[in-house]
Amino acid sequence: MSGVAFNTPPRDALHELRFIRRTMEGATSFTAVPGKGMVLVGVTALCTAVISAQVQNRQVWVGLWLLEAVIAAAVLLLAMIRKAGGLSQLATSIPAQRCAVSLLPPLMAGVLLTGTFVHHGLTASLPEMWLLLYGVAVITGGAFSVRAVPVMGSCFVALGAIAMLALPAWGGPLMAIGFGGLHIIFGVLIARKHGG
Repeated sequence: MSGVAFNTPPRDALHELRFIRRTMEGATSFTAVPGKGMVLVGVTALCTAVISAQVQNRQVWVGLWLLEAVIAAAVLLLAMIRKAGGLSQLATSIPAQRCAVSLLPPLMAGVLLTGTFVHHGLTASLPEMWLLLYGVAVITGGAFSVRAVPVMGSCFVALGAIAMLALPAWGGPLMAIGFGGLHIIFGVLIARKHGG
């Protein structure tokens, strides 16, 4: 019996395997959402809410929340890198790339609008804008993630809509509920169902 001849050289077979792997990875969802990292972000947001409630100067108030945003972004990024198994794994993940591309435009819009709102003295409207745009960012980025993520984004959007209708004094408490409470609640749910 003669041996079977393979027409595909090993190099082409490896190329095919890489193609299949990337195709399958592209069809999956981004599961490196860090539940424990979200809980930590919720805790730091609650601390910021308590501290900022004591501040009368609106510029300082804005500065505290912007500092919180930087801390939250760093915590979440480090937690995602850890859960994904390293920076290279996170950076080369197709679902992570899709999530980032969808997440960044609403967040960048929030950054630009924050500057405009502060410049025009509209700091009382920042909570509604932040809650709404963060919610939209989480919904769009969460389209490539686990189901709990876009649901959390919808809750942020709902809080932003409530903030639009509420008295300005409610802005701080609604921020505490959103950036503090929602991150903790959904972080615990994600950590239990998806780890990390």
